[in-house]
Formats: sequence, C-alpha cells, structure tokens
Amino acid sequence: MENFLEQIEKNKITIIRTWISFPIVLDLIKNNSIDENLFIRRYAFALIEHFILVVKKDEKTEKNSAVIDFLKYLRKQNIKINELFLLFSTFKNSLIEFAFKSKLETAKLIEEIDFYFEKIFSVLLDIYSKSIAQIENALNKSVDIVDKYVIMSRTDINGVIISVSNAFCKISGYESYEMIGKTQEFFKHPDMKAEFFNEIKKTIQSGNMWQGEIKNLKKNGGFYWLKTTIHPNFDNDGNIISYDAINEDISFQKELKNQQDLLVEQSKSAALGEMISMIAHQWRQPLQAVSILIQKLPLLKELKGEISDEMLNDVVSQVSNQLDYMSKTIDDFRDYFKPNKKKEEVYIENVINKSMDFLSYLFKINSIKVNYKNESTSKVDIFLNEMVQVFINLAKNSCDAMIEKNVENRVIDIYSYEKNKKLYIEFEDNAGGISDKVINKIFNPYFSTKSNKNGTGLGLYMSKTIIEQYSLGKINVYNTKIGTKFIIELPLK
Repeated sequence: MENFLEQIEKNKITIIRTWISFPIVLDLIKNNSIDENLFIRRYAFALIEHFILVVKKDEKTEKNSAVIDFLKYLRKQNIKINELFLLFSTFKNSLIEFAFKSKLETAKLIEEIDFYFEKIFSVLLDIYSKSIAQIENALNKSVDIVDKYVIMSRTDINGVIISVSNAFCKISGYESYEMIGKTQEFFKHPDMKAEFFNEIKKTIQSGNMWQGEIKNLKKNGGFYWLKTTIHPNFDNDGNIISYDAINEDISFQKELKNQQDLLVEQSKSAALGEMISMIAHQWRQPLQAVSILIQKLPLLKELKGEISDEMLNDVVSQVSNQLDYMSKTIDDFRDYFKPNKKKEEVYIENVINKSMDFLSYLFKINSIKVNYKNESTSKVDIFLNEMVQVFINLAKNSCDAMIEKNVENRVIDIYSYEKNKKLYIEFEDNAGGISDKVINKIFNPYFSTKSNKNGTGLGLYMSKTIIEQYSLGKINVYNTKIGTKFIIELPLK
C-alpha cells in the first residue's frame, strides 16, 4: 500500500482525469451544473489528499475542511444521496484502474482500497445527511484546529498576505497584523535566491501547484525551514483569486541532516591519515625499485668503465614505468576520495574490486585472503566515491579485528547478487564476531569496538548514512558461526 500511495502522489492528475472521464461523472457534472474546473482544481485534489492522509495517518473526515467544503458545495448543487454514492464509487474505481495500469494490482491492495473507501464514504454519507448548520459547525471546529496547528497563509493574486494561521505566527515570531499586507520578501532569508521565488511565481501563476522547501527569517533574527505546498484558488469561472500555502516545519530534520553531514565529514577527515598511509605503502615498492635502478648506474660504470646507451635507456625506461605507477596511484586515490556531486551508474563488481585494490598492500603484509564472488549483472546508481569509502571501511574493520584477535587463517568473503530488483552485497570475516551486548550499537556515532582506542567510532555511522540516506538502501549486521556478516541492500532501477 505504501508504494501505491507514493504512485498516487506522483500521478494525481492522471487519476483525476480517469475519474471525470466516467460517463456517470460526466452526466452528474452536466445535469447538476457543476463547474468542472472548480471540481477538478479545488475539490478533486483535496479528495485524493484526504484518501492518502486517511491511509497514512488515519485522519478523520470531519476534521478535513476541504472535504467538508466539497460536501457543502455538492449540497448546494442538489446532489442526491444515490448520486453522491455514484460519484465516490467512480473515484474508487479510478484508483483501482490506476493500480492495474501501474501493474501494482494485488488482491490485498484491492481489498485495502475497498476497505478505505467504505471507511471514508460511510463518514461522508453521515456528514452529508446532516443539516447545513451541522456542517457549518463541524467546519468551524475544523477551522479552529487548523488555525492552531497548521502553518498556513493566504495571499492575493499579487502575493500580498491576506491571512495567516496562529501556527504561522508562533513559528515566525510575528503577530498576524505584522504579516498581513506584506509579501514573501518580508521573511526572505539571504540564502534564498530571487530566481528561486521567480520559479515559484511562474508555477503558481500558470495554475499549477508548487512544492518545495523554503528557509524563512524569524522576527528575532533566527530562521526556520518549511516544507511548503502552494496551490491556487479559483472562482467559478476558473480565474485565480488567491493562493494558499500549507507548510510543515522541517527545521529539526534539517538540523539533524546538517549534523549527520558534519559527522560524515569528520569521518572522512579521520580517514585521511589512513589514506596517506595507504599511498605510502603503495609507493614503497616502486621507490625501492627506483633506488636500486639508480644505484645500478654508478656500480656498472665502476665495473665496466662506461655505461652503454642501451643500458642507460633501459634504466630510464624502468624508472619512468615506476614513476608512472606512482602517479597513477595518486590519481586513483584523488579520484576516489574527492566528494561526489552526482550519482553514477556503475557495475558493483568494478567498485568492489577498486576498493579492495586500495587495501591490497594491507592484505598482503597481514596475510589476509579476500574471496569475491559476483552474480550481479545490472548497474547501480550510487555516489561512487562515497560507496568506495564504505567498502574500504568494512574491509579494514575486518582486518583490524582479525589482527587484534590474532586469527591465524584470515579470510574476508564478499558476495554480490541480485534479488527482487535489489542489489545485495555481503561482507563476512572470520574474526569471531561482535559481542551481543554491543552489536546493536555499532552504527551509533562515536561508538567503537576497538580496544586500542584508535577507532573514531564514525566509520560505521558514516557507512550507514551513505547507504541509507544518500543511496536509499539498507545495511544490517549479524554474527555468524565464524565472524561478522554485513549485508548491504541497494535499489536497482
């Protein structure tokens, strides 16, 4: 049902078009002089939103002012009870038809649609059968609740504020009389560019709804973030008469995201020393080779009295090859540790192989064997460099654990495969596992299992953040008979 709701939110206009295309609905609109534009723009969208909220949050119909306003409008157009049933039955049918067209239909989904339709319609029928006075009373109560808890504002066609809710006053710090008569410029935070608001204006003036995030200034100089939906209001002739903005305070989520980003950056900084150490290890062998080649020249001259052009060219060529290798090592590390701005479509096999290449020297000097089996043939859309850091972190944690516990035959098994349109990557070591007392804490920031106190406690937290928030995936950890297994799940297109 959750996936179905997501598709509904993305395809509201498609569902509405299907709804009003039913002959029954067309006849009702025509025979009862219902304004089609008003029906679509003001009420149809409101009913879909209400359906979503009932399913998600069990919202009560009598508290939804837009739906009650819809019923009130239908009463004025003298819609009969049986016509009301037909109108909403076709709405249900449009949802079911959309489910079939989207290939989401299942017996369970159809049952759930029927269940929520009956739940909503029974309340609508009860409200509709009441007197206009009762509806007005319910509407007034609803308005009071909305005013107190919903951050709302209404502007005229020129963007001048004509009303605000008490909830808006509370979050902004202004009284209503201080905001009425002002435009968005009154709250505009310096971080929000003029082009951003020009795009909003262009969207809503064309009669479309706009959704996005806005940063506003408070009266005390602070700021707050709003997730905002702005939709036009129309008169009976289809002309725009005002705009309503419904907002959700997301300041806490923004602050949490900033803190998470900061911790990820701290983790990257902590990994910088290890990166430099890995480069040094990668360079050690070619530097030794260059040193031997250079020492070879004076030795040959001493023994033979001269150095042939052939010998000199051979030494120069070998030194050049070693320097090219060293340069390539720097380029690889630079490319794979600089921040990503865009996701890339890549084969996971290439990403894992590259990640393990960075640790090849570490594996060699600590006698660690890495077995990798890949059964994935699809590309995955990821922030490449961040995912490389995740794989390096998991493999290095396994190395540290095996070294700390003096494991004799050290092995890391990696397995990537696809299942149910998801990509799975399993990392398993034979280091004996993690204590059951702390295994549920290892993804917490600043928590470390390393007894030598060299761990920052940010590596696994960073990995979880990259996978779950940046890549929309999941990461879990389990103890096995031989050690610890991490399972990463990533969505495939």
